Amino acid sequence: MKELLELLEKDHTQTHEQLASILNRAPADVAAQIKELEDAKIIVKYHTIINWEKVGLDSVTAIIDVKVTPQREVGFDSIAERIYRFPEVRNLYLMSGAYDLMVMVEGDTLKDVSHFVATKLSTIEGVISTTTHFMLKKYKEDGVIIEDQEEDRRLVVTP
Repeated sequence: MKELLELLEKDHTQTHEQLASILNRAPADVAAQIKELEDAKIIVKYHTIINWEKVGLDSVTAIIDVKVTPQREVGFDSIAERIYRFPEVRNLYLMSGAYDLMVMVEGDTLKDVSHFVATKLSTIEGVISTTTHFMLKKYKEDGVIIEDQEEDRRLVVTP
């Protein structure tokens, strides 16, 4: 199972036949196992990485460190649930260290992100403080180099 999951995580566009060939299994078995993994919510979603700058559609991404007061009997979960329900929130993690939560937010402009922080995030009961970091450039995302600048240095050989 682990090998199949690793193959899908690396490239979910492979066909059942391609995966079966790599795993030395029947395509029907691979398809059935993928269906089981999807039904059990082990495979939650398939993801495509897009370089939006090349399309000409820029957005603003911010990482926001949030200090909160945990609530009795539910800890951080109740506040986290309120935060992750906002459509602007792309990712949310409980962290160790100086801050409790790391929230990744996306908006069309800096003003949109700052408006989210000022009017939605910081006003939640239990939020003590926020620190916002704006992402300036993506070099690598989910293990994929966004724009590989390395040029081919091999010598051209002609017959």
